[in-house]
Amino acid sequence: MNAEAITERLLDRLWAGYCNRVPFARTYAELVRQKGGTVVNDHCAFRTFNTHTGQQTPGFTAIGHVLESLGYMKKDPYHFLSKHLNSFHYEHPSDRFPKFFVSQLEVHELPEETAQLINQAVADTPSLLAGGPEHSLAELKAKGELSEESGQQLVETLVGFFTRPWVPPLRSTVETVNKTSQFGAWTLLHGNSVNHFTAYINHQHVADWPDIEATIEGLKAAGVPMKPDIEGERGSKLRQSSTQAVTDRCAVREADGSPGELEWTYAYYELAERGYIEVNGERQWFNGFLGEQATNLFEMTKNKE
Repeated sequence: MNAEAITERLLDRLWAGYCNRVPFARTYAELVRQKGGTVVNDHCAFRTFNTHTGQQTPGFTAIGHVLESLGYMKKDPYHFLSKHLNSFHYEHPSDRFPKFFVSQLEVHELPEETAQLINQAVADTPSLLAGGPEHSLAELKAKGELSEESGQQLVETLVGFFTRPWVPPLRSTVETVNKTSQFGAWTLLHGNSVNHFTAYINHQHVADWPDIEATIEGLKAAGVPMKPDIEGERGSKLRQSSTQAVTDRCAVREADGSPGELEWTYAYYELAERGYIEVNGERQWFNGFLGEQATNLFEMTKNKE
């Protein structure tokens, strides 16, 4: 099984799991197919902590390692100073596959109390890729393929990796961290889980949804709650909006150590419409991201109290 086949199976599994948790994405996909269009995702996003996370490599290095083993290449950096975030996006040589946008919270930049709470919550994280999976990733990166059995085993392991790797956080920790960083509270609850997928409007090929405005109106008509505005002006190189975020019942620990649940935001489904830029005299789609617009979209997972 070559790297592209493994990547395709992994993405199919991540997309299916995400659609189960985010019905707005499932509604979009169903409507596009009913209209004879094609569901194409522009990118997928992950969040993580740049701090000691037990046996898991800190920050976007852990997720980036997986992506690079699948054939992705790390591209441009992005900095969000007010939110204490740094990000990279990753692209695959084949345009069959979506990009990935991976962000890390710089925990050491937060107030001391907040940083200590996060550090305590993730300090004993196990490595979900230790042993055989790491060897498989190394072999895949070196040779570009694995046996059918090893490839399928790796897919199953990676599906498990893209969940919350640490034990459920204390309810009080989540609530306190949220006062300083909603990104931090979200990541404590959801870990390496998919933060969002993004529809690539340019490639959906729906006649009555020719642009992001029409797509938004179509989703509203279907009862999908949408972000009230669009990031980016008409004709610009990147325009983005999204559904509202769904909430989920998240596992936490109570003060006495007993298991509990906390209702919290999980994910939205983003929409992206890309414009042209000129590179070496040729017009091509803008393939990157814009920091200010991404900052506004980060806020879509802010918990509604």
